[in-house]
Amino acid sequence: MARHDIAVTGIGLVTPAGIGTAPSWAAVCQGQPTTARDPLLRECPVRISSRVPGFDPETFIDGRKALRMDRFVQFALVATYEAIADAGLDVETWDGARVGVVLGCAVGGPETVETQHRTMLLEGALRVSPLLLPMQLPNMLAAQVAIESGARGPNLVVATACASGASAIGLARDLLALDRCDVALAGGSEAMITPLIMSGFAQMGALSRREDDPASASRPFDVDRDGFVAGEGSGVLVLERAADARSRGAVVRARLVGYGASADAHHITAPHPQGAGIDMALRAALADADAGPADVQHVNAHGTSTPRNDIAEAKTIRRHLTDCALVTSTKGSTGHLLGAAGAVEAAFTVLSIEEGLVPPTANLARLDPAVEVPVAEVLTRRSIDLALSNSFGFGGQNAVLAFAAA
Repeated sequence: MARHDIAVTGIGLVTPAGIGTAPSWAAVCQGQPTTARDPLLRECPVRISSRVPGFDPETFIDGRKALRMDRFVQFALVATYEAIADAGLDVETWDGARVGVVLGCAVGGPETVETQHRTMLLEGALRVSPLLLPMQLPNMLAAQVAIESGARGPNLVVATACASGASAIGLARDLLALDRCDVALAGGSEAMITPLIMSGFAQMGALSRREDDPASASRPFDVDRDGFVAGEGSGVLVLERAADARSRGAVVRARLVGYGASADAHHITAPHPQGAGIDMALRAALADADAGPADVQHVNAHGTSTPRNDIAEAKTIRRHLTDCALVTSTKGSTGHLLGAAGAVEAAFTVLSIEEGLVPPTANLARLDPAVEVPVAEVLTRRSIDLALSNSFGFGGQNAVLAFAAA
């Protein structure tokens, strides 16, 4: 029996694979890539990305409000609206004082910063918008969700680079276990596909340079992978204590039964070559779930499509789990959603458990021989009682979530 039994009662997604949970999940299950040439990056060293298709914020958010929000906040609000509705909750009748918001992002609103910086250089400081800070500050992610939903409980934004979304879900789980709130809106959001940020990633050598065939650029665990593809979007889960969810008749989609976090304490960008920090987080998540290696049937891997990360993660999975754990990386379809990745992939893990499906790793043509774990190459049906969702970030920050069947 896990120490903590937290129910997932709602899911909301905005991803490069679609706006909404159903289209996002369908595209990922089909192994559909989303990477394309990006005209907004035409002056950058790398000119491809995975963007949310056809996103018009004013379709979902009142026009005046939408104009006062950066894209990363807009994504989160749309995902939150869907998650709340999916959970069967009503913001007009819930006790907002007992509703917490814990969301993750790596940067905040760089699009707003770059736009206003250009304005200052071209038109002078007096032309800079007074909304610059309210739009770009990372805390506005959780603040705006609270304002729109009336959630007056603990309100936090977590920044652990590309582990941010998973870290936020883990922290929300802890707040529920400590009775700090009864409902938690947890996840992550990111919109940092801007010329400055992408040029920085490119200069680091982190991005795929496969511009001649963008659709195949994100290829986790493939022998020819050459870097990640930046994506954007948001994922939000509604979490409640399982007993509370059942008492109100909610549909429990899966249970969050374990969380492990650690730091490599090794390097500002490179993972520990032996995956030491990943080891700690994975073991902690299993111990928290009161589970052993043989209990895990599926891993939604961090799997960024970078040479070092994929090998370090595969080595850790190989050391700690049996061959019964089928691995996938949905980043082959969505690209790398950075601070939102862990939240979106946690949602996909819940859907895998609920529907008994492991999505394929898109663009996996030839498995790297150094990846000595079973990786899903096609959509695979299997019963899943326990699954892990791995997320790791620059600075060596690691988070592993363990989900169990309802």
